[in-house]
Amino acid sequence: MSTENTTQSAARERGADGVRLSAGDTELTVHPENGCRLGSLRVGGTELLRQGAKYGCFPMAPWCGRIDQGRFRNGGDVHQMPVNSPPHAIHGTGRNLHWRTARSSDAAAAFTYELADPAAPWPYPGTVTQLVELAEDGGSLTLTMGVEAAGDSFPAQAGWHPWFLRNLGAGEDVRIDFAAEWQEERGGDHLPTGRRITPRPGPWDDCFGMPSGVEVTLTWPGRLQLTVASRAEWVVVYDEQDEAVCVEPQSGPPNGLNTTPRLVTPIDPLEVSTTWSWRAL
Repeated sequence: MSTENTTQSAARERGADGVRLSAGDTELTVHPENGCRLGSLRVGGTELLRQGAKYGCFPMAPWCGRIDQGRFRNGGDVHQMPVNSPPHAIHGTGRNLHWRTARSSDAAAAFTYELADPAAPWPYPGTVTQLVELAEDGGSLTLTMGVEAAGDSFPAQAGWHPWFLRNLGAGEDVRIDFAAEWQEERGGDHLPTGRRITPRPGPWDDCFGMPSGVEVTLTWPGRLQLTVASRAEWVVVYDEQDEAVCVEPQSGPPNGLNTTPRLVTPIDPLEVSTTWSWRAL
């Protein structure tokens, strides 16, 4: 990385307004100091994400959704994560940390954090990287996340938790369309029971299986259509709030560290990406 780019990255990270990217008529702001979340995504001047320090779109790593009682097993070892959504641990450690800006340009930036950061403990050393890239024409956004092990292998997941506005300020509320192969039955503890059922109509706070890849379309009639796509095989859809809806592509289901562990090793990192593309209606 050149000295010029390093200086530019450092200046952007220090700015109170976050790291700003733009292409075409799209403007995006990333806040590395607040869990590397996307704080704003404006297309043609219209904001698509719910505003606020807890909203926008945050990366979930090294797990997604809830872990049962905050505990997961790796071989013979049982680890306890902080229970931040009693009785479970939820959404990983990355959203609570200050990420480092590794590089940035007008339309792309890369950010990292160390899994062993004492501010959000994880029992294994490693690195999480998020790459944020706007297409040259401003018509799409690609987010890529990597989880790398620096020593012992460990189970991990990665994904994103966007809060899309239910209404863009005029016209009808958003419509969510997708065709899942199955729905993970949700128990009273909000964890999958292990049964796969026929997808049910909303409202949802549920995980769905899409083995051919995630594809979910959000349509604000007369305004905008946005498609969330990913080669990941699971997506959580949440639409129980008045202000926003969530479409969360992720590499495994809730509690997946225990039920469907994907081991990350020094020679086999976890990588997952999602692309959001949109068009005016």
